[in-house]
Amino acid sequence: MITLNSKITELTKGPGILSRLKKLEIKTIKDLLYHFPARFDDFSVLKKIEDLEVGQTATIRGKIELLASKRSKLKKIAVTECFLSDETGSIKAVWFGQPFIVKNLHNGDEVYFSGEVKGDLFNFYLQNPSYERYSAETTHTARLVPIYPATEGLTQKQLRWLMKKALTALPNFADPLPDDLKQKYHLLDLRTAIGNVHFPENEQALKMARKRLGFDELLAFQLNALKLKNDLQTATAQALPFQETEIKNIVSSLNFQLTNAQRKALWQILQDLNNERPMNRLLEGDVGSGKTVVAVIALYNTALSSKQGVILAPTEILAAQHFQSLIEILNKTDLSLGLFSRSKQAIFKNGELKILKKNELLKALKNGEIDILAATHAVLEEVVVFQNLSLLVIDEQHRFGVNQRSLLKGKAPDGLEPHVLSMTATPIPRTLALALYGELDISVLDELPPNRLKPITKLVAQNDKNKAYEFILQKIKEGRQAFVICPLVEESDSLGVKAATSEKEKLSAEIFPQLNIGLIHGRLKAEEKERVMAEFSSGAINILVATSVVEVGVNVPNASLMMIESAERFGLSQLHQFRGRVNRSHHQSYCLLFNGHGSPKSLTRLQTLVDCFDGFRLAEEDLKQRGYGKIFGVEQSGFLSLFKIASLNDQQLVGDTKEAAIEIIKNHPKLLARILPEYSFNAN
Repeated sequence: MITLNSKITELTKGPGILSRLKKLEIKTIKDLLYHFPARFDDFSVLKKIEDLEVGQTATIRGKIELLASKRSKLKKIAVTECFLSDETGSIKAVWFGQPFIVKNLHNGDEVYFSGEVKGDLFNFYLQNPSYERYSAETTHTARLVPIYPATEGLTQKQLRWLMKKALTALPNFADPLPDDLKQKYHLLDLRTAIGNVHFPENEQALKMARKRLGFDELLAFQLNALKLKNDLQTATAQALPFQETEIKNIVSSLNFQLTNAQRKALWQILQDLNNERPMNRLLEGDVGSGKTVVAVIALYNTALSSKQGVILAPTEILAAQHFQSLIEILNKTDLSLGLFSRSKQAIFKNGELKILKKNELLKALKNGEIDILAATHAVLEEVVVFQNLSLLVIDEQHRFGVNQRSLLKGKAPDGLEPHVLSMTATPIPRTLALALYGELDISVLDELPPNRLKPITKLVAQNDKNKAYEFILQKIKEGRQAFVICPLVEESDSLGVKAATSEKEKLSAEIFPQLNIGLIHGRLKAEEKERVMAEFSSGAINILVATSVVEVGVNVPNASLMMIESAERFGLSQLHQFRGRVNRSHHQSYCLLFNGHGSPKSLTRLQTLVDCFDGFRLAEEDLKQRGYGKIFGVEQSGFLSLFKIASLNDQQLVGDTKEAAIEIIKNHPKLLARILPEYSFNAN
């Protein structure tokens, strides 16, 4: 009998499929069922052949005639053709590079074909249509057809076939929510929701399924938040007194003035640190607002009390950047500053930088010989021991899970909780931040440093690309540098490597052959990433082509140009984040949005970015526009991707889950183990 905890090998034994599923982190039946569709193709409209129109997406039911496969004379690829006939007429179907179709289909078969009608008024045809033999229940045609996040070599048909088999485990799916809670919030039974999120009968069924699953995600989040709040009320931290004289000296030594927002946030943080109740504060700042310097000064205040602090970054490049910021601000102090990542360990003290072996750095950290550490996930390893960790700064906090934060907090001295400062450059509307992070105190940096020019943002039409390239070349000749951001070209290329690689080749060979073009993406080894970034930082690389999902926090002040390919594919907040990478110095910066094949609606949306540099306002617009995501198209990314399915603009659902979490804690504590097995504390 297949259960939720059954291994995926219960469904398939093929080593190729298993290895590809593993890349998607699918190891059990439950993993598969919670691998939700990214979007749907609407093949639910059934048409007669005589009613077809060019440009329509439709499903046709008929019989196959004249099925044959041959080789194209020009490109030497297999071309498979047939006619599909119903009582009203016939239409040609053609597939390229799929010779196996003649083994799957036969003349006389009654089938469904689904796809876009191409051709002109006198010559209709279907190109590469989806097909399926006629039956009462369809999977790949004649319905809303799920399109899943995939990986190279794993087809959508394979995923749908596996999902259908996995759904037989649903009777063993225990619903943790009681009936009265489901009735109060109008929620589907979990089994029904899981079935409908994969193979819905209609849009309404899909909407209700997503509501239930989104409710579950938000409820777990809210319960974790309440747990943290409860833990903080009973926990004890090391009070870190405000070292007024030293802090004033370090602030006055900066080569710039703190903004009023930075001063206010810093004062709030220093007051929190001077307390035996653990600080749990979110420092939320727009791009370029100066969160790092605030964090460094808080870490300095910690070290002045002979306690250790760590700043945790999601990537090695960002950790190295924080290490450099520590050195730049604190180099005249006698503090010992460390860097710890999987590929590099280093220590800086009294003006001297030393590269260490891993065991050397671990020993220094344990002995208290390192005051402040910049680190990646590598610091979570069990072998990493602090002598007296008292302040934990988490950069881009939404990229770290609750368990990861708990592991690091557990490295504080026995009986003590570290103070925690979380930072995010993703502006969150305050109402939503309070609903999501009610257990956090919030500081907001909503000012840019003085004399910082706002970037000039321009929409570039296809026929103006050459002018944009000329402008970029002119600025590079003046000594500036540029980023080029590439989107995903297909779901299977989850890191966007294909798009970035081809863009780099095009720029090098065709557009800027006289310039040095660099490339960085998530599949490069750490040493290669570090080399590329070092060359870009030094000015040896003129243009850096990067994927959209890696290393967005890099700081190269001389890079004042940002070019974003197919900008319509990104959300406003994500575009604003990219734009912030070139707003780091006194140079006038520019952000050029190359619009691929955007609709008039997407152009209007991008114009909002051109007209506005307020990340908080853009975040509000993102929430208004995203809805449940573009279920029947490519969903826009770029805003707080904390959940697989929950819609964060649904403030009603956010409010309902917070209300439900409080109710459960207060009146139904026994439900906690069912809803959130890892959740346990004294609710009284």
